[in-house]
Amino acid sequence: MIGLRIEDLKSFTFGLFMGESFDRWLLREASITTFNVFTIDGRIRRGYFTEQETEEKQIGELSPWKLVRPFCFSLIRGKRLPESFRITLQLPPAEVKRFLLSVQPDFNEDQVGGLYLNIRYEDQILHCVTGVSLNVFTLDKRIEQGWDGEVKQYLKEKGIAYSEV
Repeated sequence: MIGLRIEDLKSFTFGLFMGESFDRWLLREASITTFNVFTIDGRIRRGYFTEQETEEKQIGELSPWKLVRPFCFSLIRGKRLPESFRITLQLPPAEVKRFLLSVQPDFNEDQVGGLYLNIRYEDQILHCVTGVSLNVFTLDKRIEQGWDGEVKQYLKEKGIAYSEV
């Protein structure tokens, strides 16, 4: 787990709320504070979509960020900045499999509970914190270290400047 302070708030929030920088990720949860606190649970409500829609759109347990992004943007846009927001994004299962093949091929993707990017904006400072949830106990830190590196590389590819804290 590492903490990263985002240096260019404007470009990061543009990519997050209006661009496609994080569209491949899944939303675990979000909380946006403006004149109220708005909380979004990213879990898909079973029964809302038909079985056919679920199969056709490949809808899983969590909402794609791309689907929820416009709602979140509508909450923060305007003349005033939000007081704060917290967004937890999770890497999709197919991406977890790809990541494990590059970092620890003998590790089964079913043993990974989630690979997370926690985004926190507060007091006009934006931080990203990586997180790993494993379903098994291991002393091996290759997955955590690999995930930290993967997130830093991802931000560099998106042109997002950061510093480690």
